[in-house]
Amino acid sequence: MTTPKEMTTRAWLELIALSVIWGASFFSIAIALREMGPLTSVLHRVFWAALLLWIIAFARGAPIPRGWRVWGAFLVMGFLNNAAPFTLMAWGQTQIETGLVSIFNASTAIFGVVVAAIFLADERLTARKALAVGFGFAGVVSMVGWRELATFDPRSVAQLAVALGAFSYALAGVWARKKLGDLPPIINAAGMLTGATLLMTPVSIIAEGVPSLAISVDAWLAVAYFAGLGTAGAYLLYYRVLGMAGAGNLLLCTLLVAPVAIVLGWAFLGERLDSAAFVGLGLIAIALLILDGRIPRAARAALAARLRRG
Repeated sequence: MTTPKEMTTRAWLELIALSVIWGASFFSIAIALREMGPLTSVLHRVFWAALLLWIIAFARGAPIPRGWRVWGAFLVMGFLNNAAPFTLMAWGQTQIETGLVSIFNASTAIFGVVVAAIFLADERLTARKALAVGFGFAGVVSMVGWRELATFDPRSVAQLAVALGAFSYALAGVWARKKLGDLPPIINAAGMLTGATLLMTPVSIIAEGVPSLAISVDAWLAVAYFAGLGTAGAYLLYYRVLGMAGAGNLLLCTLLVAPVAIVLGWAFLGERLDSAAFVGLGLIAIALLILDGRIPRAARAALAARLRRG
């Protein structure tokens, strides 16, 4: 991984804004799940977000892709990056705390290192990356717990489901690089969300029935937030931050999302996380800082300063 870019004030502000938007998405999903099933919430999320992004794409005059290969790639991407992880994490939120889901979500980059090393020739697993993966997996195991893994109760199953959602995000990253690298970001986002909508519509209707429009104002506001701002808007902001800050600094966003979700869950949902969750978050944080090079660079700088002193 390359050295992270120097962060400007604007890049920091937009990075923090993206972190808050995504962190609050977990809270808004929890509100919607009070009145609808997880599959229905995901269908709302991908349908409205896709619609909004296509409107923006048409307004910008973005070229609409043609050809079954591109749309087939969108369908796979929609499954890996939206339908599967959104469903696994939404269901997980019916069983475990919102903040805990957000911590597992932070392990996406760790899974990404392993998946990239397997499928991409130019992403070999270096010693630094291997060390980061070790810390990251230790964090995941710390949160689930060895005893819970053996008993397989609903809580541990939900945690594993959310971790599987993070793994699906990692697979999506490789798929996007291989199949969708030449398309404009807004077309990629709109296309994959359209693919996810096509997948989720029959599954949601068969499993949970036709989505009811007779939900409370709070539920509609939650849907509007996680579909409009938390998905469509976040994708647009994500690509802006990526251009300004680079992929390395975007790892910081992964770390900042979890505290936002934890605080909102504590303040408004009455959630309390045990010490294992915070140990897991700490280990994943160390893993991400090793992965983007901050800890190795700090260690080298400290060693060089010590040698200069004497």
